[in-house]
Amino acid sequence: MSVDASDHPSRALAVFAAELQAAQIPAPVLRRAEDLVLDWLGSVLAAAQARPVRSIERFAQAMGPSDGPSEVLISRRRSSPVFAALVNAAASHYVEQDDVHNGSVFHPAAVVIAPALAVAQAVGASGAQFLAAVVAGYEMGIRVGEFLGRSHYRIFHTTATAGTVAAAAAVGSLLKLTPAQMLHAFGSAGTQSAGVWEFLRDAADSKQLHCAHAAAAGLMSAYLAQDGFTGAQRVLEGAQGLGAGMSSDADASRLTDGLGTRWTLAETSFKYHASCRHTHPAADALLQVMQQHELKVQDIRQVVAHVHQGAIDVLGRVTVPATVHQAKFSMGTVLGLIAVHGRAGLAEFDADFLAPAVAAFRGRVAMELDAEVDGAYPARWIGKVSVTTADGRVLHGRVDEPKGDPGNTLSRAEIEDKMQRLAVYGQSATLEEAKVLCERVWRLAETPRMARWLD
Repeated sequence: MSVDASDHPSRALAVFAAELQAAQIPAPVLRRAEDLVLDWLGSVLAAAQARPVRSIERFAQAMGPSDGPSEVLISRRRSSPVFAALVNAAASHYVEQDDVHNGSVFHPAAVVIAPALAVAQAVGASGAQFLAAVVAGYEMGIRVGEFLGRSHYRIFHTTATAGTVAAAAAVGSLLKLTPAQMLHAFGSAGTQSAGVWEFLRDAADSKQLHCAHAAAAGLMSAYLAQDGFTGAQRVLEGAQGLGAGMSSDADASRLTDGLGTRWTLAETSFKYHASCRHTHPAADALLQVMQQHELKVQDIRQVVAHVHQGAIDVLGRVTVPATVHQAKFSMGTVLGLIAVHGRAGLAEFDADFLAPAVAAFRGRVAMELDAEVDGAYPARWIGKVSVTTADGRVLHGRVDEPKGDPGNTLSRAEIEDKMQRLAVYGQSATLEEAKVLCERVWRLAETPRMARWLD
C-alpha cells in the first residue's frame, strides 16, 4: 500500500488511516500489534489500585452512564466508549511499563489501544478490524511525534499531544470514516493537543490525565467528524498548526516518510524496567558492568551515566523523589535499585525507592551529556556508563540496544510472563484469568466480534 503525500501531508495521513484494512497490513506487523495489545493490557491491569487512576475512574463513574457497551478494565464496569477509554487510558501509563517508539519518543499503546478497544466493543467490530485500527493509530501518532521533533519534547509530553491525533485515527478507522471525515477528525483532535512536563517537578498526577484526555479527545473528534463536524485541514503543518506553535524543528517530511511501506508500529519497543524509558539504556549498561565484573553495590563508588539531552531535560527535574511514580524519573534511584536488587521492577520501586541503600547510591550517580549518545538519539537509545569502583578502577559499560528494543525484543513467552505478573500485581485479575486473556489476544485476528474481555 502506498500513498501519494503530494503537498498536503495531513490529507495523505487521513487517506491512509481511513482506507487501511487488515488485509493490507503485512502479517508480521499484525502479529506485532497483537504483542503490543497484550503488553498494554498488562499495564492497564497493573494500575487497578493506583490512587490517581481510581480518582479518574470515580469521575467517570459519577459523570458517565452506569452501563454501556464498553468495558472499564480495572473495575469490570461497563460504560460508554468515551468514559471507558478515559479510564483505561489513564491506567495504561501509570506503572511505566507500556511501550515506546524511540524515534518519536511517544508511548502509542496508552492513547491508541484504550479508545480502540472501547469503540470496537461498542460497534461490534471484528478482531481484525480492531487490529487494523490499532495499526492506523500507531502509524499516525508516531509520525506526528517524529514531525514535532526534539524541541517539542523538551516542554511537551508527546504522548499527550500527538496522542489526540493517534486516538482519532484509531477510532475513525472503526467508525469507517471517509478520508474527508478523517481529516476533519484530525483537525479537531489536533486543536485539543495538550500536556507539558512541569508536573514532574511537583510529583503531580498529570501524566494519567494526559493519556485520559488524549484518548477521550481523539475519540470525541472522530465521532464528531462522523456527524459532520469540521476541523482544520492542515492542523499539523499549517501556518498556525501544531508544528508552528509547539516546535522549532518541525519537519513535515517526517509525516509521510515511507507511508504505506515503512510500518512504524514494528519499530516500537517494549519496556523491561518499570521506569521512564530514558533510564533504561544506563540501567542495562550498569547491569552489564556489574555482571561482567561481579560487582556488588558496596563495590561501586560512583556512576556516570552518559546520556542524550532528552534524558537530562526529563530526568534532571527530579532530585529527591517524593513518590514512587516520581522515583521512576530519577536516574539515581533507578540505578540504585539495579545496584541493590539487580532489577528495577514494580516490587522493587514499591518497597525500596527511598531505602537507605538506594538513597545513598542515588547520591553517587551523575548524568553527563554525551555527544555520541545525543547524536544517535532519538533513532537509537545507546546506553553508556562509567563506573568507578571502591578500589579505584574505572569500568565502562555500553549497550547499543536496550532490552525490549526491536533488535533486542521480548519473545511472546516473555510478553505473556510480563502481562501475567502485572495483572496479578494490580490485583485486577487472577493468574488463570490472565492466561485466558493471553489466549484471547493471540486469537484476535480470527475473532468475529469484539466482546467483553473480563467476565
